[in-house]
Amino acid sequence: MPHTELAPEVLRRLIEEFVTRDGTDYGAVERTLGEKVAAVIRQLAAGELAIVVDTDDGTIDIVARQPS
Repeated sequence: MPHTELAPEVLRRLIEEFVTRDGTDYGAVERTLGEKVAAVIRQLAAGELAIVVDTDDGTIDIVARQPS
C-alpha cells in the first residue's frame, strides 16, 4: 500500500507504533520519536520500506522492501 494513501494522522500513528516496538534497534545513537518517524517517512518515500496489509488477519505492518 502506498503510504500516500493513508491519512496523515493514521500514517503517523502507524509509524509511531512501528518505531516504538520492543526490539526495534536504531544503533548507538538515541533519536527522538520525531526523528524516528521522519526517518521512516523518508524510507517509505524512497521505496526502501513498504506498508503491508494482511486482510486475512487484519494486520498492517511496515517492512523492508526486497531489492529487485
